[in-house]
Amino acid sequence: MIRVLLADDQELVRAGIRLVLKHADDIEVVAEASDGHEATVLATRHEVDVAMLDIQMQGTDGLRAAEHIAERAPSVRVVMLTTFGEHAYVERALKAGVSGFLLKDSTPQELIQAVRRVAAGDPVVSPQITRHLIDRYLDNNEESADPRLGRIARLTDREREVLAMVGTGASNAEIGRRLHLGEGTVKAYVSRMLTKLSCSNRVQAAILAHDARLLQGER
Repeated sequence: MIRVLLADDQELVRAGIRLVLKHADDIEVVAEASDGHEATVLATRHEVDVAMLDIQMQGTDGLRAAEHIAERAPSVRVVMLTTFGEHAYVERALKAGVSGFLLKDSTPQELIQAVRRVAAGDPVVSPQITRHLIDRYLDNNEESADPRLGRIARLTDREREVLAMVGTGASNAEIGRRLHLGEGTVKAYVSRMLTKLSCSNRVQAAILAHDARLLQGER
């Protein structure tokens, strides 16, 4: 069983997520919190695999809670729940090593699959968040080229194709449909590609794809 901690200051939101996860027979909600401080305490008291935290909560917010959980219960993987308009928080949390980001309006199946993937050690970032972060990066980037660009030469042709699609914010399922590959095969390609590029998440890889001009129509 994947043991989950839920943290959101809105009881109705927690109830909705709990109801969704209840339909997965391999996931169990073992604790709930209404703020980040309570979430940190519960993460250390319970054997939690995945903590799902609202990014903004009254009192201690999700970001601070994620940092505290990383210090006190490093085996717990954190998924942040966010809405559009909170992307500055997402960028900060990415740097802190949070394992996943989902929009609150994600489908029930996306929510369940995200918990499973994060518990298995795979980072998860909602495609919509990926696209928006890339747009922000392209609009504001004034830094020198990422030194990891040279590592793209290590990728196979298929891995470069996958990287280009990650650059558009495509999910594994979308990539699989376009390349006529099973989702498990795409997952393996993404994992190898991230390792070769020394990227910790899909957003970093997507930005490299843009910097390397791998997307169609870029010059």
